[in-house]
Amino acid sequence: MKKFSHRQKLFMILAVALVAVLLQYVFKQALAAQILVTIVGAGIALSMLIEMIHTLKNGRYGVDLLAIIAVVSTLSVGEYWAAMVILVMLVGGDALEDYASRKANSELKALLDNSPQSAHRLINEQIEDVHVDQVKVGDTIIVKPGELVPIDGEIIKGNTQVNESSLTGESKPIDKQVGDQVMSGSLNGDQAIVIKAVKLARDSQYQKLVALVKEAENTPAHFVRLADRYAVPFTAAALVIGGIAWIISKDPSRFAQVMVVASPCPLILAAPVAIVSGMSRASRSGIIIKTGSVLEKMAHPKTMAFDKTGTITSGQLTVDHLEPAEGVDIKELLHFAASAEEQSPHILARSTVAYAQEHQIPLSSASELKEVVGNGISAIVDGRQVKVGKLLFADPDTTHKPLSQTAIYVSVDDQYWGCVIFQDQIRPEAPRTMEQLRQLGVKHLVMLTGDQKAIAQHVAKLVGIHEVKADLLPEQKIAALKNVPEDRRPVVMVGDGVNDAPALATADVGIAMGAHGSTAASESADLVIVKDDLNRVAIAVTISQETMRIAQQAVLIGIGICTTLMLIAAFGIIPAFIGAMLQEVIDTVSILWALKARHGISGIDD
Repeated sequence: MKKFSHRQKLFMILAVALVAVLLQYVFKQALAAQILVTIVGAGIALSMLIEMIHTLKNGRYGVDLLAIIAVVSTLSVGEYWAAMVILVMLVGGDALEDYASRKANSELKALLDNSPQSAHRLINEQIEDVHVDQVKVGDTIIVKPGELVPIDGEIIKGNTQVNESSLTGESKPIDKQVGDQVMSGSLNGDQAIVIKAVKLARDSQYQKLVALVKEAENTPAHFVRLADRYAVPFTAAALVIGGIAWIISKDPSRFAQVMVVASPCPLILAAPVAIVSGMSRASRSGIIIKTGSVLEKMAHPKTMAFDKTGTITSGQLTVDHLEPAEGVDIKELLHFAASAEEQSPHILARSTVAYAQEHQIPLSSASELKEVVGNGISAIVDGRQVKVGKLLFADPDTTHKPLSQTAIYVSVDDQYWGCVIFQDQIRPEAPRTMEQLRQLGVKHLVMLTGDQKAIAQHVAKLVGIHEVKADLLPEQKIAALKNVPEDRRPVVMVGDGVNDAPALATADVGIAMGAHGSTAASESADLVIVKDDLNRVAIAVTISQETMRIAQQAVLIGIGICTTLMLIAAFGIIPAFIGAMLQEVIDTVSILWALKARHGISGIDD
């Protein structure tokens, strides 16, 4: 059987209403009009009853009962026009929910609309256009000026500027050259480039974000189920008020009048509209929330745990300072270290070379370059044997002790010359984020890291975290999260690396710093920060708190107005037809209030 949309159902009911009006007022066939409306109304009430039975199987109850009772009771006492108004407004309310959800969800769908669909594959010097799903790892792809990068790849020819704002929130174009990585979904500049595919389409960065959006759209919100449960006491109250009015007045139409204004629509519509609106608002701020239940948990987190590297820090090691051995010139130390490291792709080598260039230290070409995996590099620089790497590699007979900080050690002609010490830059927004989280009610801030305890404690002190657990393996992070006592939950874990993925999945809410982090972390997380900004964690909490507050307000406003009108209707003051009209005004007020969650009240989004 074809399933009609709410909009189609609304048009059908309006058509029946028009025919009934013509029958009663043009052709003077009031009985025919009543029979038509009664048959249609009974049929729709029956379909609602069937739907209610399905919701009972899913653990939801009470939301449709009042609507069914209102339709049946008005038809039973001959108030068939009131029944028709109820049907029009109920189905119209569902259509309004569909519209509000589509409107509120527009930002989430923007990722889907912009998803790369095709690629220019180069085979035997010939270009063929293929769907991105046909691209294999290792294929050569041409990306023309102004086109979206179709797949994650490595530039093998050409230089360009790439706009990654849809992925990272960074509006400034980034220079890219041969050897650099480009992400699917980023926008190529005014130069064509040739890339080698390094991932399949389904594994590419953009498709991971698209998958998160689809999951966010298809997963029901836990709070909506909680809102449904408001219907149980509300339904009981409505039946009691209506029953007393009937008994006292001995008039069954009095019961129908009460039922007409006892609408469950504020419960059915307000909460999901607010939830979807809040998720839409979050997406505009570079925050993808997978489910509505995550919003509920994020509204009241008691403990927040953070990884260090790449989360509280930038994850990019830079040279802090050099410590030359006695009698060694610091510039000479940097010259030999950077010259030996110039051809190495290692992050510490790149940082050392960049530091030398910043300080205008001239470099020499290295020869006889040898890399000893896991230890370091040896090379001939200016005719001298230079070793750079671990302490025992650079100086096997050393009497020095390894530093607690990240460092590389340098020897020249088997003589220890000193070391280059690195530091991981703390995100500038990290201290402010921790303070904001405390103001938002987070009682416990914890650092869980695999780094050394001394380094972790130093970083934690700088950003305002007082509880540190260091030297942790991934399974130890999981144990730490599982051991958080109930009175300190919900517990939220924030991380970015592959090793954080199990911890993100274990926490009540896992947050992935997904702008430059691993897709494994994003897949395991409940919430992904797309923009490279730790402060978005505090923004996510604020949006969640405001969304849940607005959702509850919308539901309670509707219930409050309904209850007042029920008490008035119990005295026979509100005719059933007028009550049906007023009842839908309540629904509109509740939905409009719920839509406030799309923009919030704090103005913190940007």
